[in-house]
Amino acid sequence: MSRAYKSGDYQKMESGRDVIPDSSLVHNRILVLCIDRDDDIGSKGGLATPIIGKESCINAGISLALEDPEDADANTIFGAIKIHQDLLSKGYDSEVALVAGKMNRGIAADEKIGSEIQSILEIYAADGAVIVSDGEDDETIIPVIHTILPIISVQRVIIRHSRSVEYSYAILGRYIKMLVYDPRYSKFFLGVPGALLVVAGISTIFGLTKEAVALVLSILGVAFIIRAFDLDKAISSLGRPTPSGFIRIFSVFAGVLIILVSIVNGLSNVPVDLVSQHQSIFSIVTNRIILGSFIHGTITLLWIGLATILAGSLLSNWFKGSITTMSDILRLVILALLYIPILQFTSVLIERTNPFSLISSLLIGLAITLIAATFLFQYFRNRKGGEELKH
Repeated sequence: MSRAYKSGDYQKMESGRDVIPDSSLVHNRILVLCIDRDDDIGSKGGLATPIIGKESCINAGISLALEDPEDADANTIFGAIKIHQDLLSKGYDSEVALVAGKMNRGIAADEKIGSEIQSILEIYAADGAVIVSDGEDDETIIPVIHTILPIISVQRVIIRHSRSVEYSYAILGRYIKMLVYDPRYSKFFLGVPGALLVVAGISTIFGLTKEAVALVLSILGVAFIIRAFDLDKAISSLGRPTPSGFIRIFSVFAGVLIILVSIVNGLSNVPVDLVSQHQSIFSIVTNRIILGSFIHGTITLLWIGLATILAGSLLSNWFKGSITTMSDILRLVILALLYIPILQFTSVLIERTNPFSLISSLLIGLAITLIAATFLFQYFRNRKGGEELKH
């Protein structure tokens, strides 16, 4: 014998390969162990585990396949039997057994599997195990088995056309569970559609289909504004009366009000006679004079509203001593540098002025942004330390 397997010395093998990598290994009594962590054999097949022996496992696989032909655990059982037969043909003393956990998995299921393996070893004293499973979920029990019995190999039996599907469903299920049960996401991904469905249903009952469209758009607009400006976080912080929280709340509400006023001001700045000449909304929106007049009437108050929100965030983070103060300063700098180019853009639309002045303003703004970002980065790195900037 060249060497003995140490604790934890095992390797994963793909389906169809010989599970015994070297005939000189010292494991002569090998237990082929089929794992069913969610207890399909019990819940669907109505059989109690552990199940020991080739004939008993064959009967169990047939029972499960008859109850649910699409269940992968039936294929796993027959895969374990095949491995058992291969070992016997090579001269090994081998036995095959099936163990199962519980339907809801978890710690209780793992403890049950460990207990069943102990009871199997009292009947068949194996000195090594070959683990057969149908996926990663069953293989999470490997550390438990490893404390009881040395593991020689791990064999995963996957139906050929279902491997990528299995992983895709696992990932999709994880994200769906997060969207449903995580309050950070469920209030938006479930709350907003739920409100829309309620409004649409009630409006349909009372024959208010046209009004339902307006209400649905209004709810969506409010939801987008709340999420975009973190209004939900600002409202939740009312229960924490800190200076930074009050500053953020005031700045957000003040900024949103100013932005709404800017939209009204922009609409009043649009020439009414020019609007009346157009028959469709598309022709109104794409008209350069109407668009330029709206932007020109909106831009100043809109920028003041955005600056109010960003300034509140800056003061709030400054009171908390947060490193994100640097980002808040850069946002204000960029906002200020974009003001003149936006005004020049409206002049290009309304008066057809030379667009090269707009391009030069953008280039100057980019250069100032790079200089300001470099200066702020060096300043905060020297003040806070490079390690904090990483966080």
